[in-house]
Amino acid sequence: MPATPFLKWAGGKGQLLDRLLPLLPPQYERYIEPFLGGGALFFALAPARALLADLNHELIVTYQMVRDQPAALADCLNAHRACHSKEYYYRIRAERPDDALEVAARLIYLNKTCFNGLYRVNRSGQFNVPMGSYVNPRIYDRANLFAAAQVLAAANLCAADYRATLDQASAGDFVYLDPPYVPLSASASFTSYTATDFGERDQHELAAVYRELDRRGCYVMLNNSATLLTRELYRGFEQRVIPAVRAINSKGDRRGPVEELVVVNYVVGDVAEAGHQSGDNNLCTLSMLMTRATIRYASFRR
Repeated sequence: MPATPFLKWAGGKGQLLDRLLPLLPPQYERYIEPFLGGGALFFALAPARALLADLNHELIVTYQMVRDQPAALADCLNAHRACHSKEYYYRIRAERPDDALEVAARLIYLNKTCFNGLYRVNRSGQFNVPMGSYVNPRIYDRANLFAAAQVLAAANLCAADYRATLDQASAGDFVYLDPPYVPLSASASFTSYTATDFGERDQHELAAVYRELDRRGCYVMLNNSATLLTRELYRGFEQRVIPAVRAINSKGDRRGPVEELVVVNYVVGDVAEAGHQSGDNNLCTLSMLMTRATIRYASFRR
């Protein structure tokens, strides 16, 4: 069975896959995702080579345990499921385990039983989301956990800042950037996945890294909110606005349709899309050559 994300994640891209997949480069050397989160695009592509990273250390440990010890992790999750209650939830939330399997099982358990599946930590790095109101939460899907382990077998995983991760990117790699978004309002930001916020200065630095990756000959796709700031930061690159649904907010009436921005540094056209859909190697090769030529021309212009 195809693997899907085993975590719920704020800003997860599962709902946007039908919009994102036609915008991908037809071929690439390696898939790199430095803001991993739930990994929806990674699981949809199941690339032969991948470098996956996130600054959230517990998240990366969880992915490592899914990849390396899915059976033992499933046993730990069964134990959590059997003990689930309000008292148990808050006891597990207060713990800070050192054992990697316990770290992974705790994160998945809390993720599937907390309010709205939101991952949020305080300044001390302590998970602080209250328990959700689920009657009988499904902690995990065993078949999907093992499918995810198979896909992750081809991935290198590291807990690192995106800059350190992207230092390893080279020409021909496909880099997918899904950073904490520029907030649409003063109260709309969900950037506290780690104890360090991702603010406007970080958005400017990320845009500079995007341009450096472009100069290096990487294929780069970025998702962010469709704001004046993001449009200006990525001026000169192809920008597409796509509809999305904001599913996580403490107030139900503030969940709903929003516009997101997709920025790519290569031409997305009929040839590339046909290559994706048909799987025709010659067509994909032609599109790849066109894309590389476009990147070199774009780099020359900038």
